[in-house]
Amino acid sequence: MSALARGSSRLGGLPVAIPAAIAGAWALAIAAEATGVGHRLHHDALIDGHMAFGVALVLFLLAWQAMVAAMMLPSSLPMMSLFHRVVAGQPRPGRALAAFLGGYALVWTAFGWAAFCGDGTIHYAVDHSAWLRGHTWLISGGVLALAGAFQFSALKDRCLTVCRHPYGYLLEHYRRGPGGAFALGRRHGLFCLGCCWALMLLMFAAGVANLWWMAGLTALMAYEKTGARGARAVPVAGVALLVWAAVVLAHPAWLPAALAGSV
Repeated sequence: MSALARGSSRLGGLPVAIPAAIAGAWALAIAAEATGVGHRLHHDALIDGHMAFGVALVLFLLAWQAMVAAMMLPSSLPMMSLFHRVVAGQPRPGRALAAFLGGYALVWTAFGWAAFCGDGTIHYAVDHSAWLRGHTWLISGGVLALAGAFQFSALKDRCLTVCRHPYGYLLEHYRRGPGGAFALGRRHGLFCLGCCWALMLLMFAAGVANLWWMAGLTALMAYEKTGARGARAVPVAGVALLVWAAVVLAHPAWLPAALAGSV
């Protein structure tokens, strides 16, 4: 673990590829919003379109990768910076970092797949229920309530604790080589998912390349993990989301436009 001890002393270093990936993902999101392509890649447009479900899923997951890079990588920069320092002295450090990122991406890709398939099921239920077609705001309001309630969960707290202390996590789980790096990235991805899945479900509902939602949720998730008072932001966001959900459920006209079109 001498490499880990050396890595902990310099957390600022990152390969240029990671900030470039974040910047590139945001550039793609801005371009998609500006040209209207993002709306065509929204899960609703893909599900309700005329293409095969498998093709729609592949297109969505491609767009989802960019959204994950734009939104989740910034909150994981402390872990990635430390990991980069740790593997710098081993043979082929680039392969180890790529394996780490591959394990991380696998977790979020699986979540995107599950969300897309779940949304397809909801669309099927709405299409076959006159009552649901007249009360779709209950689904969107429910997503807001779920995200707010999860802010107070023990799982959220446990996963945030791990994500806020990357050194201790690496000390316990670091293994040399691409295989160990992939497993570490996958484990880190699971904790990251445990922190943020409900907030990312809001982003899924809002749609790919919805820039205001992307910016707001990215700032919140990054601050929860890395901010000096991130722990205080968690319940504040939870209360805000629950109040918003209550208002929407009581008065559907207050439903955000981005969520109103999500079902």
